[in-house]
Amino acid sequence: MSSAKLRAFLAVARHGSFSAGARASGLSQPTLTTQVQSLERQHNVELFHRRGRRIELSDVGRQLLPIAQRLALLELEAHNLLRDSGRLDSGQLKVGAVGPFHVIEMVDSYLQQHPNIDVSIRVGNSAQVLSDLENYVTDIAVLAGRQDDPALCSVRYARHAIILFAHHEHPLANRGSVRLEELEGQRLLQREPGSTTRLVLEQALNAAQVKPRIAMEIGSREALREAVVRGLGLGVVSEAEFIADPKIRTIRIEGEALYTETYLYCLAERRSSRLISSFFEAALG
Repeated sequence: MSSAKLRAFLAVARHGSFSAGARASGLSQPTLTTQVQSLERQHNVELFHRRGRRIELSDVGRQLLPIAQRLALLELEAHNLLRDSGRLDSGQLKVGAVGPFHVIEMVDSYLQQHPNIDVSIRVGNSAQVLSDLENYVTDIAVLAGRQDDPALCSVRYARHAIILFAHHEHPLANRGSVRLEELEGQRLLQREPGSTTRLVLEQALNAAQVKPRIAMEIGSREALREAVVRGLGLGVVSEAEFIADPKIRTIRIEGEALYTETYLYCLAERRSSRLISSFFEAALG
Protein backbone atom coordinates (compact mmCIF):
# COMPACT_ATOMS: atom_id res chain seq x y z
CA MET A 1 0.00 0.00 0.00
CA SER A 2 1.61 3.25 -1.14
CA SER A 3 1.50 6.54 0.75
CA ALA A 4 0.23 8.21 -2.45
CA LYS A 5 -2.92 6.08 -2.39
CA LEU A 6 -3.53 6.91 1.26
CA ARG A 7 -3.01 10.62 0.56
CA ALA A 8 -5.55 10.37 -2.27
CA PHE A 9 -8.07 8.71 0.06
CA LEU A 10 -7.42 11.36 2.72
CA ALA A 11 -7.90 14.23 0.25
CA VAL A 12 -11.29 12.90 -0.86
CA ALA A 13 -12.41 12.20 2.72
CA ARG A 14 -11.38 15.65 3.96
CA HIS A 15 -12.90 17.63 1.12
CA GLY A 16 -16.05 15.60 0.51
CA SER A 17 -15.65 14.90 -3.20
CA PHE A 18 -13.16 13.66 -5.76
CA SER A 19 -13.14 16.98 -7.61
CA ALA A 20 -12.50 19.05 -4.44
CA GLY A 21 -9.91 16.54 -3.23
CA ALA A 22 -8.10 16.74 -6.57
CA ARG A 23 -8.00 20.55 -6.46
CA ALA A 24 -6.68 20.54 -2.88
CA SER A 25 -3.97 17.98 -3.60
CA GLY A 26 -2.90 19.43 -6.96
CA LEU A 27 -3.74 16.25 -8.89
CA SER A 28 -6.09 15.70 -11.79
CA GLN A 29 -9.41 14.17 -10.86
CA PRO A 30 -8.82 11.01 -12.97
CA THR A 31 -5.46 10.45 -11.25
CA LEU A 32 -6.96 10.86 -7.79
CA THR A 33 -9.92 8.60 -8.65
CA THR A 34 -7.57 5.93 -10.04
CA GLN A 35 -5.47 5.94 -6.85
CA VAL A 36 -8.50 5.53 -4.59
CA GLN A 37 -9.99 2.79 -6.77
CA SER A 38 -6.64 1.01 -6.83
CA LEU A 39 -6.53 1.07 -3.03
CA GLU A 40 -10.06 -0.36 -2.88
CA ARG A 41 -9.29 -3.13 -5.41
CA GLN A 42 -5.99 -3.97 -3.72
CA HIS A 43 -7.77 -4.80 -0.47
CA ASN A 44 -11.19 -5.74 -1.83
CA VAL A 45 -12.99 -3.05 0.18
CA GLU A 46 -15.28 -0.12 -0.50
CA LEU A 47 -14.02 3.11 1.07
CA PHE A 48 -16.75 5.43 -0.23
CA HIS A 49 -20.42 5.06 -1.09
CA ARG A 50 -21.08 6.87 -4.37
CA ARG A 51 -24.52 8.48 -4.52
CA GLY A 52 -24.54 10.37 -7.80
CA ARG A 53 -22.27 13.36 -7.30
CA ARG A 54 -22.33 12.85 -3.54
CA ILE A 55 -20.01 10.51 -1.67
CA GLU A 56 -20.04 9.19 1.87
CA LEU A 57 -17.41 7.28 3.80
CA SER A 58 -18.17 3.60 4.22
CA ASP A 59 -17.71 1.91 7.61
CA VAL A 60 -14.23 0.81 6.56
CA GLY A 61 -13.49 4.33 5.27
CA ARG A 62 -14.49 5.86 8.62
CA GLN A 63 -12.18 3.45 10.45
CA LEU A 64 -9.33 4.12 8.04
CA LEU A 65 -9.61 7.92 8.21
CA PRO A 66 -7.93 8.54 11.62
CA ILE A 67 -5.18 6.04 10.77
CA ALA A 68 -4.53 7.76 7.45
CA GLN A 69 -4.45 11.13 9.22
CA ARG A 70 -1.82 9.90 11.67
CA LEU A 71 0.26 8.37 8.88
CA ALA A 72 0.07 11.61 6.88
CA LEU A 73 1.18 13.52 9.96
CA LEU A 74 4.12 11.19 10.54
CA GLU A 75 5.10 11.46 6.89
CA LEU A 76 4.96 15.26 7.10
CA GLU A 77 7.03 15.35 10.27
CA ALA A 78 9.61 13.01 8.75
CA HIS A 79 9.77 15.21 5.67
CA ASN A 80 10.19 18.37 7.76
CA LEU A 81 12.87 16.76 9.90
CA LEU A 82 14.93 15.62 6.92
CA ARG A 83 14.43 18.85 4.99
CA ASP A 84 15.38 21.14 7.85
CA SER A 85 18.18 18.93 9.23
CA GLY A 86 17.04 19.65 12.74
CA ARG A 87 16.76 23.42 12.23
CA LEU A 88 13.60 25.52 12.01
CA ASP A 89 14.74 27.12 8.78
CA SER A 90 11.55 26.40 6.89
CA GLY A 91 8.23 24.67 7.26
CA GLN A 92 4.51 25.31 7.57
CA LEU A 93 2.58 25.91 10.79
CA LYS A 94 -1.22 26.10 10.75
CA VAL A 95 -2.96 27.86 13.64
CA GLY A 96 -6.69 27.85 14.38
CA ALA A 97 -8.32 30.55 16.50
CA VAL A 98 -11.75 31.85 17.49
CA GLY A 99 -10.66 35.46 16.93
CA PRO A 100 -7.67 37.61 16.00
CA PHE A 101 -7.01 39.27 19.34
CA HIS A 102 -4.41 36.95 20.88
CA VAL A 103 -3.35 34.80 17.95
CA ILE A 104 -1.91 37.77 16.04
CA GLU A 105 0.38 38.74 18.91
CA MET A 106 1.42 35.09 19.31
CA VAL A 107 2.27 34.77 15.62
CA ASP A 108 4.13 38.08 15.71
CA SER A 109 6.32 36.84 18.59
CA TYR A 110 6.89 33.55 16.79
CA LEU A 111 7.90 35.05 13.46
CA GLN A 112 10.38 37.37 15.16
CA GLN A 113 12.23 34.23 16.26
CA HIS A 114 11.47 32.00 13.24
CA PRO A 115 10.97 34.28 10.22
CA ASN A 116 11.32 31.49 7.68
CA ILE A 117 8.36 29.46 8.93
CA ASP A 118 5.22 29.88 6.83
CA VAL A 119 2.38 30.50 9.32
CA SER A 120 -1.31 30.49 8.36
CA ILE A 121 -4.28 31.38 10.59
CA ARG A 122 -7.72 29.78 10.25
CA VAL A 123 -10.50 31.57 12.16
CA GLY A 124 -13.77 29.88 13.15
CA ASN A 125 -16.05 29.21 16.08
CA SER A 126 -14.91 27.05 19.00
CA ALA A 127 -16.40 23.83 17.62
CA GLN A 128 -14.76 24.29 14.23
CA VAL A 129 -11.37 25.22 15.71
CA LEU A 130 -11.39 22.10 17.91
CA SER A 131 -12.50 19.91 15.01
CA ASP A 132 -9.69 21.25 12.83
CA LEU A 133 -7.14 20.50 15.55
CA GLU A 134 -8.44 16.97 16.18
CA ASN A 135 -8.50 16.21 12.44
CA TYR A 136 -4.94 17.48 11.81
CA VAL A 137 -6.15 20.36 9.66
CA THR A 138 -4.34 22.71 12.06
CA ASP A 139 -1.34 22.20 14.33
CA ILE A 140 -2.26 24.60 17.14
CA ALA A 141 -5.51 26.10 18.44
CA VAL A 142 -6.13 29.30 20.41
CA LEU A 143 -9.40 29.04 22.34
CA ALA A 144 -11.28 30.72 25.16
CA GLY A 145 -11.82 28.34 28.07
CA ARG A 146 -10.34 25.07 29.24
CA GLN A 147 -11.20 21.81 27.48
CA ASP A 148 -10.83 18.81 29.80
CA ASP A 149 -9.77 16.25 27.23
CA PRO A 150 -6.78 13.93 27.78
CA ALA A 151 -6.14 13.96 24.02
CA LEU A 152 -5.34 17.68 24.21
CA CYS A 153 -2.42 19.55 25.75
CA SER A 154 -3.37 23.04 26.97
CA VAL A 155 -1.54 25.98 28.53
CA ARG A 156 -3.22 29.14 29.81
CA TYR A 157 -2.12 32.21 27.90
CA ALA A 158 -4.17 35.07 29.39
CA ARG A 159 -7.12 36.01 31.60
CA HIS A 160 -9.34 39.03 30.90
CA ALA A 161 -12.32 40.57 32.63
CA ILE A 162 -15.75 40.50 30.99
CA ILE A 163 -17.23 43.97 30.56
CA LEU A 164 -20.45 45.50 29.29
CA PHE A 165 -20.56 48.19 26.64
CA ALA A 166 -23.38 50.50 25.61
CA HIS A 167 -24.36 53.29 23.25
CA HIS A 168 -23.22 56.61 24.73
CA GLU A 169 -26.84 57.71 25.21
CA HIS A 170 -27.84 54.56 27.10
CA PRO A 171 -28.96 55.25 30.70
CA LEU A 172 -26.08 53.15 32.07
CA ALA A 173 -23.40 54.48 29.69
CA ASN A 174 -21.83 56.99 32.09
CA ARG A 175 -22.04 54.87 35.22
CA GLY A 176 -18.59 53.33 34.88
CA SER A 177 -19.75 50.21 36.72
CA VAL A 178 -23.00 48.46 37.59
CA ARG A 179 -24.18 45.64 39.84
CA LEU A 180 -25.51 42.50 38.16
CA GLU A 181 -28.92 43.22 39.73
CA GLU A 182 -29.16 46.41 37.67
CA LEU A 183 -29.31 44.31 34.48
CA GLU A 184 -32.79 43.08 35.44
CA GLY A 185 -35.03 43.81 32.47
CA GLN A 186 -32.28 45.56 30.48
CA ARG A 187 -32.09 44.90 26.73
CA LEU A 188 -29.11 42.57 26.36
CA LEU A 189 -27.46 41.49 23.12
CA GLN A 190 -25.81 38.09 23.36
CA ARG A 191 -23.54 35.88 21.31
CA GLU A 192 -24.52 32.51 19.89
CA PRO A 193 -24.65 29.34 22.07
CA GLY A 194 -21.11 28.08 22.67
CA SER A 195 -19.66 31.55 23.21
CA THR A 196 -17.50 31.48 26.34
CA THR A 197 -18.33 35.11 27.15
CA ARG A 198 -22.05 34.36 26.95
CA LEU A 199 -21.68 31.25 29.14
CA VAL A 200 -19.78 33.07 31.90
CA LEU A 201 -22.31 35.92 32.07
CA GLU A 202 -25.30 33.56 31.94
CA GLN A 203 -23.94 31.56 34.87
CA ALA A 204 -23.44 34.75 36.92
CA LEU A 205 -26.93 36.07 36.07
CA ASN A 206 -28.55 32.75 36.97
CA ALA A 207 -26.69 32.60 40.27
CA ALA A 208 -27.88 36.13 41.08
CA GLN A 209 -31.41 35.32 39.82
CA VAL A 210 -31.25 38.28 37.43
CA LYS A 211 -33.22 38.15 34.18
CA PRO A 212 -32.30 40.71 31.52
CA ARG A 213 -34.42 41.05 28.40
CA ILE A 214 -32.62 39.23 25.59
CA ALA A 215 -33.04 41.65 22.70
CA MET A 216 -31.15 39.68 20.08
CA GLU A 217 -28.73 36.77 19.54
CA ILE A 218 -25.81 37.71 17.28
CA GLY A 219 -23.25 35.31 15.85
CA SER A 220 -20.13 37.49 15.68
CA ARG A 221 -18.28 40.08 17.76
CA GLU A 222 -18.26 42.54 14.89
CA ALA A 223 -22.02 42.36 14.33
CA LEU A 224 -22.72 42.61 18.05
CA ARG A 225 -20.55 45.73 18.29
CA GLU A 226 -22.41 47.30 15.35
CA ALA A 227 -25.74 46.58 17.06
CA VAL A 228 -24.53 48.37 20.21
CA VAL A 229 -23.33 51.33 18.13
CA ARG A 230 -26.87 51.56 16.75
CA GLY A 231 -28.36 51.54 20.25
CA LEU A 232 -30.07 48.15 20.05
CA GLY A 233 -28.97 47.04 23.52
CA LEU A 234 -26.11 46.29 25.90
CA GLY A 235 -23.23 44.19 24.66
CA VAL A 236 -20.86 41.89 26.53
CA VAL A 237 -17.25 41.29 25.57
CA SER A 238 -13.89 40.22 26.94
CA GLU A 239 -11.94 43.35 27.81
CA ALA A 240 -9.10 42.27 25.50
CA GLU A 241 -11.48 42.16 22.54
CA PHE A 242 -13.14 45.54 23.08
CA ILE A 243 -12.60 48.07 20.27
CA ALA A 244 -13.21 51.67 21.26
CA ASP A 245 -15.67 53.89 19.38
CA PRO A 246 -16.86 57.44 20.11
CA LYS A 247 -20.44 56.17 20.20
CA ILE A 248 -19.94 53.49 22.85
CA ARG A 249 -18.89 53.36 26.51
CA THR A 250 -17.54 50.49 28.60
CA ILE A 251 -19.21 49.49 31.87
CA ARG A 252 -17.51 47.26 34.45
CA ILE A 253 -19.46 44.66 36.43
CA GLU A 254 -19.18 45.08 40.20
CA GLY A 255 -18.66 42.23 42.65
CA GLU A 256 -16.85 38.96 42.05
CA ALA A 257 -14.79 39.24 38.87
CA LEU A 258 -16.19 37.65 35.73
CA TYR A 259 -13.51 36.70 33.24
CA THR A 260 -12.59 34.58 30.26
CA GLU A 261 -9.32 32.71 29.83
CA THR A 262 -7.43 32.10 26.61
CA TYR A 263 -5.62 28.78 26.20
CA LEU A 264 -3.10 27.49 23.72
CA TYR A 265 -3.84 23.91 22.55
CA CYS A 266 -2.26 21.13 20.59
CA LEU A 267 -2.84 17.38 20.39
CA ALA A 268 -1.09 15.71 23.35
CA GLU A 269 0.56 13.22 21.01
CA ARG A 270 2.16 16.11 19.08
CA ARG A 271 3.41 18.22 22.00
CA SER A 272 7.01 17.09 21.44
CA SER A 273 7.01 18.16 17.78
CA ARG A 274 9.78 20.72 17.33
CA LEU A 275 7.56 22.97 15.23
CA ILE A 276 4.76 22.98 17.81
CA SER A 277 7.10 23.26 20.77
CA SER A 278 8.80 26.26 19.20
CA PHE A 279 5.44 28.04 18.91
CA PHE A 280 4.55 27.32 22.55
CA GLU A 281 7.94 28.63 23.65
CA ALA A 282 7.67 31.84 21.62
CA ALA A 283 4.06 32.55 22.60
CA LEU A 284 4.52 31.87 26.30
CA GLY A 285 8.05 33.23 26.65
